[in-house]
Amino acid sequence: MADLNEYLQHKREALIARRKRSEQQPEKAVSKLNAKVKALGRSGVREIRIRDYRVISDSPPDFAGYDLGPSSPELQLGVLGSCLTHIALIQAAERKVSLRSLEVEVEGEMHALAGRSGYEHIPVYPHNIRYKLLIESDESEETIRALHEEIERVCPIFNLLQNPQQIEGQLVLHRPEAHHA
Repeated sequence: MADLNEYLQHKREALIARRKRSEQQPEKAVSKLNAKVKALGRSGVREIRIRDYRVISDSPPDFAGYDLGPSSPELQLGVLGSCLTHIALIQAAERKVSLRSLEVEVEGEMHALAGRSGYEHIPVYPHNIRYKLLIESDESEETIRALHEEIERVCPIFNLLQNPQQIEGQLVLHRPEAHHA
């Protein structure tokens, strides 16, 4: 494809087809999401498996890692940026908004002492998260502002972080079998 606008036309066609399928079979419109993460021996590197894809997460050396991949908080910021970018493409395609370029920059903070005695006031999660939506377009400022508002209204990860939900956890303990002599 020659440029972003050609891709947006392709995206628009795919969205129309997907919406039509979902309306014809609403019971199939729900996507079950699944990720599995395993800590690898000797390194502690986290192998994330999603569908047929594998992503490696690690920590910097000052956090007992080998710096073989982004940390979990960094991945979270990347996931937010990816989702904002994807939703921007979807909304631009649906609204027939012309884009020359699109980029999202996401920043946040983590404090090394968070959660420790005397530092309970500091969040143990990424905080002060902010993003910049960098768009190059010939469209009017009003059109781009409306696009931005719609992106924030429907972006799943943006809204998850803005309006967190309860997460249910379960511990499953396996004990190694005792070896008998």
